[in-house]
Amino acid sequence: MELKTIADVGLVGFPNAGKSTLLSCISNANPKIANYPFTTLYPNLGVCEVRGQTFVVADIPGLIEGASQGQGLGHYFLKHVERVRLILHLVDISQSDGRDFIEDYLTINKELENYSSELANTPQIVVLSKIDLIDEETREERIERFKKEIGIDFITISGATYEGIEQLKLLTLERLSKIPKKPPIQVEEFNFDKRDYESINITRDDEGAFVLSGGKIDNFIRGVVLSDTRSFAYFQNRLQEMGIIDMLKQKGMKTGDTVKIKDIVFEYSE
Repeated sequence: MELKTIADVGLVGFPNAGKSTLLSCISNANPKIANYPFTTLYPNLGVCEVRGQTFVVADIPGLIEGASQGQGLGHYFLKHVERVRLILHLVDISQSDGRDFIEDYLTINKELENYSSELANTPQIVVLSKIDLIDEETREERIERFKKEIGIDFITISGATYEGIEQLKLLTLERLSKIPKKPPIQVEEFNFDKRDYESINITRDDEGAFVLSGGKIDNFIRGVVLSDTRSFAYFQNRLQEMGIIDMLKQKGMKTGDTVKIKDIVFEYSE
């Protein structure tokens, strides 16, 4: 069995892209925040309220290259984003971990695509985060580079100074209002407590005795008390009424043959 986090919005991105910080800024969640890989090992959920409306946001633990093949617990992390309606894709524009932010963006999208075509087609809002860690000139250079090389809409934010946070919340609410909820997952029901009350099996042991087994037999003999004459008489009558005697005859049983049912052993006679 797999439990998948159910949320409207999933935050994805490399470790330390600012997902937990963003979740704490836009919701009532209080995730653990620290500057080292895989601070978040389990999805954190938060409820974001905007203009009287709410939506649930899941902070998906940081993905890495190879996540779709299970690297860095990739499959465990990715399964939690399968059911979201909208992805906030966080990209650390400050490059504080020494990676190229364009490559980060492309790598995460590739991992989503490799894991599931449906996940790759889930609507995204690209969020260029940590703008407070770079000067204005560097920020503008990298924004222009993103526009030129990627060419899609984005929003810039800082979880530290709250710059762009309200705009992101409003944009997320607006996008969600246009995205239908995903249909329920089709699951096959299975009753783990379902017991066998119907089967009847007839075999022969090494000594040639007829051996009766199966769920219907087990249920039937549960109340038989051999030391009680009325109970044993009931047992014999029920064998006839249930058609078991006829089934045994079809298997070749004759007068004088031995029949075994669990620990009950008797000799058949007409």
